[in-house]
Amino acid sequence: MNPKDQLYAQQKKLVQAFRFDDEVAKVFADMIRRSVPGYPMMLDMLGVVAKRHVQANSHCYDLGCSLGASTLAIRQNIQQPGCKIIAVDNSAAMTSRCRQVITNDSATTPVDVICEDILALAFAPLSLASMNLTLQFIAKDQRLPLLRRIAGATLPGGVLFLSEKLRFDDAFEQDELTELHHQFKKHQGYSALEIAQKRTAIENVLIPETLASHQQRLLEAGYSKVITALQCFNFVTLIAYK
Repeated sequence: MNPKDQLYAQQKKLVQAFRFDDEVAKVFADMIRRSVPGYPMMLDMLGVVAKRHVQANSHCYDLGCSLGASTLAIRQNIQQPGCKIIAVDNSAAMTSRCRQVITNDSATTPVDVICEDILALAFAPLSLASMNLTLQFIAKDQRLPLLRRIAGATLPGGVLFLSEKLRFDDAFEQDELTELHHQFKKHQGYSALEIAQKRTAIENVLIPETLASHQQRLLEAGYSKVITALQCFNFVTLIAYK
């Protein structure tokens, strides 16, 4: 059973900026399940995409792998020979636990778990890249150059699986979906104090953008088509096709 996320359950004198440290890594599986509407569906969809789009003798990348949930969704659904998965995260606390998760998995596709900044990563020819709730933590001016490098390494017929938190230009839509997200968290057992303190911690760390901004950037990066595969309140999953 995953340890319960109670990091913000007590009143803090000063709420520090959110970091993917050891404290977060210990409870992250519970945190993300209770914080992101549709997260289990994202993983199920990633498995379906892996089945359809992973090509023989190619690489797959899980960028911002955290504890390896997306890595497993890919690994357990690859049906082509000669593939390799590269799981990357810049948090040593996350990657150390991710390696253990991979070790305990019975699937056989080889996985390299790397603790590195994905902005410095050299990409091998790939048929699938997954960025589940990762791009939003990267500085906005670095997002397009990164996506261009990923797209440049993507084989014809390959895809990028991208999940992100959204912001909205329409004030009603922004306020309503924010409130529904908070109600979702309350439904998952978080208190008003936990929700408020987590929001403060992540406010200047996670920078969301509009759906249109994501779509335009992906096309500019070199993908030929972008589809919306899922939206749950203010979270979206896009598939970008090379």
